[in-house]
Amino acid sequence: MRVFNTLTNKKEEFVPIKKGEVSIYVCGPTVYNYVHIGNTRPMIVFDVLRRTFEAIGYKVTFVSNFTDVDDKIIKAAKEEGVTEKELTDKYIKAYEDVRRGLNLLFPTYAPRVTETMQPIINFVKDLVDQGYAYEVDGDVYFRVTKIKEYGMLSGIKVEDLIAGASERVDDNDKKESSTDFALWKKTDEGIQFESPWSMGRPGWHTECVVMINDLFENGRIDIHGGGQDLKFPHHENEIAQSMACHQHPIANVWMHNQMININNQKMSKSLGNVLWAKDLLQELGCNVYKWLMLSTHYRNPLNFTEEVLTNVKKEVVKVENILKQASLYLQVNHEMGEDYCDDKVSEMIEALTDDLNTSLALTQILGQVKVLNQLMRTKEKDNVEISKGYQTLVKMMDVMGFVHDVKILSDEDISLYQKWNEEKAKKNFEEADQIRTELQSRGII
Repeated sequence: MRVFNTLTNKKEEFVPIKKGEVSIYVCGPTVYNYVHIGNTRPMIVFDVLRRTFEAIGYKVTFVSNFTDVDDKIIKAAKEEGVTEKELTDKYIKAYEDVRRGLNLLFPTYAPRVTETMQPIINFVKDLVDQGYAYEVDGDVYFRVTKIKEYGMLSGIKVEDLIAGASERVDDNDKKESSTDFALWKKTDEGIQFESPWSMGRPGWHTECVVMINDLFENGRIDIHGGGQDLKFPHHENEIAQSMACHQHPIANVWMHNQMININNQKMSKSLGNVLWAKDLLQELGCNVYKWLMLSTHYRNPLNFTEEVLTNVKKEVVKVENILKQASLYLQVNHEMGEDYCDDKVSEMIEALTDDLNTSLALTQILGQVKVLNQLMRTKEKDNVEISKGYQTLVKMMDVMGFVHDVKILSDEDISLYQKWNEEKAKKNFEEADQIRTELQSRGII
């Protein structure tokens, strides 16, 4: 397995902390609204990464959190006239509905910030005790200048941040330095928690690092993933806290997916071009949605256009049509074996092990579609080869997490289908049309 490590800025051979195991943490959503399609790109990308590791024999521990404490949550709860808990429960359910609809594997652990509060408070206290953080009027800030490695992920220098912020810092700013960030915020608004410093809530940048610290030994994992927009300051600040507590950058490998554009424009509320995942999923279905997301390499921006969508739909139709035709043919002929071509599947997995080359993997799926089409069109059909070709395509789809809804035929369905073919052969077209209508109503053809 080779992956591009954002920390070293190069593609590397993956070496796990524990042999045969891989630990992955992906930053989850702040749950104050429905999921938009930009949120689903890391969901899909890192699901394929997880499936690829599992396909090559790794045991995967996959963690993705829910940020259920935030200013945006408080504001949205007020607007909707509900408590923060009612709001976050609603949008966590909506998020999980999208995850289910996209046929994504659920995380091994899905911690919530509100359920990790004591570990967060303990972690912040340790940073204060060690001199990496300080309290001012109930707020706690992290001393960025104490971390000589700060900027190791983003390449941003502390002195440049200080110079850039010098004109914006007023005399009343409580922070020792403009670069310092909040670990704990004193508040009298919204949900609050008791701490040694004040009634308040944690800063965003400390939440993920604590959840990792809480779940994994010495707070160290193999892979930390997320969107490119989180690289700075969120991930950089996570690393800073880990360097202070554990003298390591949390993950051996950092992976970031690029953003989504709509018709060459950045997706944003101000432009009015935000696409909600639940609506697009209902409109396109799981396979088209995911194929679209995986058609562009995860480290490149994905441009969502009608032209791209039209091409994706055509490709997915090719796959789904031959799967339906072959499944029907094999069931009617009682020839549904389990063997598949291991070389073809391995070739596709090999593409995925090269830093998730999903576009090449999709091309190989389409190549198998051609093979199966040719087998089905041959006059003297080899049913064993058709079965093997079918199962190969199914296996390839499974590895990438696509769905293939196969209609399981009853004996009555099979008899009806055979009778339809007989009537067509006898040129009893009126009778054949009546049977065809019945087959269609049963969802067989």
